[in-house]
Amino acid sequence: MTLRLQNVQKAYPSGFMAVKGVDLDVEDGEFFTLLGPSGCGKTTTLRMIAGLEAPTAGKIFIGGNDFTDTHPRDRDVAMVFQSYALYPHMTVRENLGLNLEIKHVASAEIVARIQNIARMLDIGALLDKKPGELSGGQRQRVALGRALIRRPNIFLMDEPLSNLDLKLRERTRTELKKLHETLKVTTIYVTHDQAEALVLSNRIGIMDSGDLIQVGTPQEIYDRPKSVFVARFVGTPSINLVNVVVQNLNGRLAIRLTGDEKPLDSVLLPASEEVFRKLGQSGLELILGVRPEAIGVLTGLHPDAAPAEIDLVEPMGSVNNIVLRFTNGVGSTADGEPLIGVVTSNESHERGQKVWIRVRPERLVLFDKATGHTVTVLSKERWEEL
Repeated sequence: MTLRLQNVQKAYPSGFMAVKGVDLDVEDGEFFTLLGPSGCGKTTTLRMIAGLEAPTAGKIFIGGNDFTDTHPRDRDVAMVFQSYALYPHMTVRENLGLNLEIKHVASAEIVARIQNIARMLDIGALLDKKPGELSGGQRQRVALGRALIRRPNIFLMDEPLSNLDLKLRERTRTELKKLHETLKVTTIYVTHDQAEALVLSNRIGIMDSGDLIQVGTPQEIYDRPKSVFVARFVGTPSINLVNVVVQNLNGRLAIRLTGDEKPLDSVLLPASEEVFRKLGQSGLELILGVRPEAIGVLTGLHPDAAPAEIDLVEPMGSVNNIVLRFTNGVGSTADGEPLIGVVTSNESHERGQKVWIRVRPERLVLFDKATGHTVTVLSKERWEEL
């Protein structure tokens, strides 16, 4: 079932705008995630889709039909909450079948659906237990089952895994992805966890302060963020932001770290005359976004590298996070955060070690210093003009 939000807004009597004119199209069978920090408007948007809150303005279309003012029970959507919302005095079997009984579904059909859901979610042994006897992961699967058994047109999920411990969250996340690939039911999922969004979603919508600021596939969001906010919110460790000067060097685009006289040879790229005109004679001060995996940490002097010192080595198993700081006045981070590189765990580094940083031409993004908006995306394979 398709979903369309057309200029959907939500304002409260205090004047606070929780959602500011969201336009969104979700395709039939798509797993779409609304991702953003607490208070950005993602749950309010979900509740308006469910009919639990009325939009101040705009339209909500489900399957091409206007459901903006329709009662929640007539929207044929199923919502899974963070709190599970199971009836404690009922068994798992009774929790699963309650909505079907209310709709006067035949008893034989209810039994068949419960058995099918129990097999699908591996909760057959729990059917005669009450929620108080279950673990958090088991209760979450029952909550999912209660939504699935209704066979709705759309699933709405509000941070359903946030109460689970890390290991169980990862396992349930895998089960949820497999379940969606089997059922192909349109799903709107809300989370502040970017790892969940990247793993589960066909597409992601990034929200901030009530605005839907970027929509794309997980890879598009990661590789081509539209702003510093998006770039920092998606990716672990977070993207590095470095002050640079971009200038014309013999007809090629050159990036020079602040305080350094020579450009980074690794990111010399062709550009048009129009781009060079925008840069001006002395170049343009911008912010370079560099993913940690694009930072090369060299133990020997290299002509195309900036001097640095290791402040900390964080072992992460198969890789190490190397926390760095520039030395000799060359380069500075735009946000005051340390520079982080990711290296394989078999590379030997230690705190206080003098190293050289080389920027690989992978997933480099240039941002406007004043607005934080993306100016261009760079790599050896592609060049998008200013």
